[in-house]
Amino acid sequence: MGAEPLTARELNRATLARQLLLGRERPADGDGLAGVVRRVVALQAQHPASPYLALWNRVDGFDPAALDAAYADRELVRGTSLRITLHTVHARDHPRFRTAMQPSLRGARLADRRFTETGLTAADADALQPGLLARLDRPRTTDDLVAWIEEQHPGGGKRAWWALRHYGPFVHAPTGDPWSFPARVSWVPAPGLDDPRLTGTGLTGDPDDALVPLVRRYLEAFGPASVADVAHFLTVQRSRARAAVAALAGELDVLEGPDGTALHDVPGAPRPPADAPAPPRLLGMWDNALLAYVDRGRIIPPKYRRLVTRVNGDVLPTLLVDGYVAGVWRTVEGADGAPVVEASAFRPLPDDAWAALDAEASSLAGMLAGRDPHPYRRYDHWWAKLPDAAEVRRLGEAR
Repeated sequence: MGAEPLTARELNRATLARQLLLGRERPADGDGLAGVVRRVVALQAQHPASPYLALWNRVDGFDPAALDAAYADRELVRGTSLRITLHTVHARDHPRFRTAMQPSLRGARLADRRFTETGLTAADADALQPGLLARLDRPRTTDDLVAWIEEQHPGGGKRAWWALRHYGPFVHAPTGDPWSFPARVSWVPAPGLDDPRLTGTGLTGDPDDALVPLVRRYLEAFGPASVADVAHFLTVQRSRARAAVAALAGELDVLEGPDGTALHDVPGAPRPPADAPAPPRLLGMWDNALLAYVDRGRIIPPKYRRLVTRVNGDVLPTLLVDGYVAGVWRTVEGADGAPVVEASAFRPLPDDAWAALDAEASSLAGMLAGRDPHPYRRYDHWWAKLPDAAEVRRLGEAR
């Protein structure tokens, strides 16, 4: 490796720069929001509001209607891919990502007892795909698809669909819901199956070959990172991650982390200095910047990790101050009935940080008021389980 080891703050700033969290940026001409999503690889979409908040944090002048349109036009799609969970990705990327992820997506679900207890085999599940796709001549609800599977395999419909919806060529159908997707989603065929814009991107080919460009994309958006980080974030076997990094060996820089770990990176990718200013941000739930590494200390101080990542895997909305998580936030009702941000800081914050967070909260409350004032309300129960905060303030409230 040779050069001086990278410091923890240098790694922090590299992540923030690549995730567009050192300063909001305008989408490049002709790219639109779909191009921004490609730059950051994917947006965690376990909650349908989270991609909107992710782009609001990253895009100068973000207009949520533009994301509505990108979903409606199928430039962006929402479905299971990276980390075996819901993500919003570019339509051209989705088939390739799913190809790379098939051993994880298919293997994890078909080996799960929720599927095996049906008595169906993997071949049985695979054989259902053509019939399901034939039914998707229009968006279909989960109940519709489960009922059809029940006709083929009585007693196995619900669990077979549970497996198939994770690894089969199916994505969510956008609707007019405040965040494009309701809690009870409908389904359409995944991109790449019958869309002439996506010729050559279908769910075909060797998963290990497809993993190589996906790993490069991960490093562009989250590097420098280790083989273990790659395997962790994509949720692939470490042997597959190691082989993909080895296939890119001639194209990557090899650096040293603070603890001596070998880190891989794309030459020329941003690596700002440790003292690069990092403006405060209000990150949504499950923001990928927090989840991209085995050691989440790159952005979440270790003493706060259990406060932010709850026992069931919920990752709360966070305050980012000087590039690191410093607390959590939720929306509450203000004096005039409009949403305001209740910020709970884990440590004392300087006045200028509170002032910047207040400005962020005013902008966020304006976007939420026109959509859903309290998108994460169902997770409010976690606040009763948090220790006393160093300080709690209501931000973004009209004065």
